[in-house]
Amino acid sequence: MKLINIGFGNMVSSGRLLAIVSPESAPIKRIIQEAKDRGMLVDATYGRRTRAVIIMDTDHVILSAIQPETIAGRAAGKADSGVPEEEAELS
Repeated sequence: MKLINIGFGNMVSSGRLLAIVSPESAPIKRIIQEAKDRGMLVDATYGRRTRAVIIMDTDHVILSAIQPETIAGRAAGKADSGVPEEEAELS
């Protein structure tokens, strides 16, 4: 089981990950609202802007403040630049 850092110490299992998408489109906004209504939404943004929506095979929807491309790179096993993105944004 490989865990992927989705920002601020939050991790998700790569084996359960279905999709990493951007939150701007109307269908994704609808998925977020439906997950919130069902109690299956996990907000891992720590009050920051939502930049990625992670859809899991357990029907959970996770909001992250990290770019979808960054999360996808971590899932693929590519090396990061050294400074975590959330720390770089705070500088």
